[in-house]
Formats: sequence, structure tokens, C-alpha cells
Amino acid sequence: MSWPADYTGAWTLQASVERHGVGLHSGVESRVRLQPSERPGYWVGWLDAPQLPLCRLTPAQVRDTRLCTALQLDQRRLATVEHLLAALAGTGVTQAEILVTGEEIPLLDGSALPWVEALAEAGLQALPGPSGGLALVEPITVSSGASFATALPYEGLRLGAAIEFTEAAIGRQLYSLDLSPCQFVAEIAPARTFGLRSQVDQLRAAGLIQGGCLENALVCDGDQWLNPPLRFAEEPVRHKILDLLGDLALVGLPRAQVFAYRGSHGLHTSLAAALSGLPEATLSACPPSG
Repeated sequence: MSWPADYTGAWTLQASVERHGVGLHSGVESRVRLQPSERPGYWVGWLDAPQLPLCRLTPAQVRDTRLCTALQLDQRRLATVEHLLAALAGTGVTQAEILVTGEEIPLLDGSALPWVEALAEAGLQALPGPSGGLALVEPITVSSGASFATALPYEGLRLGAAIEFTEAAIGRQLYSLDLSPCQFVAEIAPARTFGLRSQVDQLRAAGLIQGGCLENALVCDGDQWLNPPLRFAEEPVRHKILDLLGDLALVGLPRAQVFAYRGSHGLHTSLAAALSGLPEATLSACPPSG
């Protein structure tokens, strides 16, 4: 697959493609069809309710950020959108229709790689004009307790994250990179979601991670992983960057350097919401490449 060189152009799919699987939290099977769109942005519709209008995704739709990003789309709820959105945005797709059954995007293997493979199967189509992304010209920061996420003006897109866990198998990890579609596919998309063995029973009792298993999530038990090997030495922090990218996709990828310390979906989507509400004085349209 020949991915776009960068994020300056507008791209959609060449053809439709489908995937199905179990949702991380619901444990319920669902199906997703990705198809080309003539309109900028990501639009969600329903395979099981085709009479409902498609909704363009925005940060204003975020309703729940416990261990995933869940959206309220008019009459319907859609959870765990971040890995799919990361795959779309990360590979350079700026507009697509996402048609879904059920209320949760399938987890697949816990990373964005199966969605990247689906996009490669469908192929990408270049569209006229620039991506429509926005360039940041002033810094912006959001915080929650000791955690923060910040976006700084930058020529291109650089993402970074740092995490700290008492579990020795994770510990402190830091990773950052200048992102391009090829870099995303190679360095970020394969990183899987992860969790702590000590929290599994509590989360399941709360109705969460009903579909989680050792085939779709890394599980840390103190100083070891229950299901090695890892795909990268620092796979957990790379997955945090994947989540950050997917949450930022709700507003579109900025021209900025973005860093999250002890990030969460709540923090990421707060940054996306702040970016979407910035006054015109702090943003400028990205010029077309060339």
C-alpha cells in the first residue's frame, strides 16, 4: 500500500470495506462498513437503522471517557471509536462514512492495525484541495490534576506521550515522533490496548471490559505481562499516542506539536474540544502542499 506522504492533502476511500468483531466493553458483536465520502470529515450512520441521518463527528458529542471515547449521536450512542478514528486520521484519510451496527466499534486485536489493513484493502483516493486541517499559531494546554496535554505551533505533526505506572513491567515510558502516514502504520498502529490484572475483576463488576481477553489486550501483572511478547519495548506508551491521535481526529489533525503526560480519553477529548473552540486569531488554514 502506498500511503499519502503527509497530512496536507484530502483523501477518502476508493471502495467500501467491512469488519466485524466484539466490543471491548459490551462484549457484543458488531459490524462496521467504511465507505467513501464526498463530504469532509467523518460521518457515522447505522446499518441497522438506515433511516437515521448521518452525523459528522465532533468533540461536542463526547459523553463518556471511561476507558474509551463514547459519543452521543442524536438518538444513538457509539463507544470505543478511538482506534478506528486513529487508523483513518493516521493513514491520511480526511473524509469517510462509517456505518455501524450496535453501540460499540469492534476492538479486533486491540490496536489500529486491523483497521489499517482494512483501509489498505479498500485503497485510498486523493481529492482536490488541501486537507482542511488547521495550523496552531499559539500554545494551548488542558490539565486534570497532575495530568496535562499541550499543543504547540509546529510545522507538521509531532505527537508525544509519557506514562508512569507503579507496575514494574510498565514503569515510566516516554515516546514521541514526527508523524506521517507511513510512520503511523509502522510505529503506532500495531500498539495494543493494555490493562492491569489487579483491576480486571473490579472493571468487569462495573460492566466494563466484558469483551476483553488476552487476544485483544495486553494485561500487566506487576513485573510481568500475562500475554507476551510485546510488539514494541514501549508498546503501552505508543498505544497512548494511538489513543491521543484517535481522540484528536474528532476535530481533525492540527499542524502542531502535541504532548500528553499521563493522558486519558478525558484529557485528549478536552484538548480536541479546546482546539475546536479556538478563536480565529489562534488558528490559520493549512496551505495546500506544493
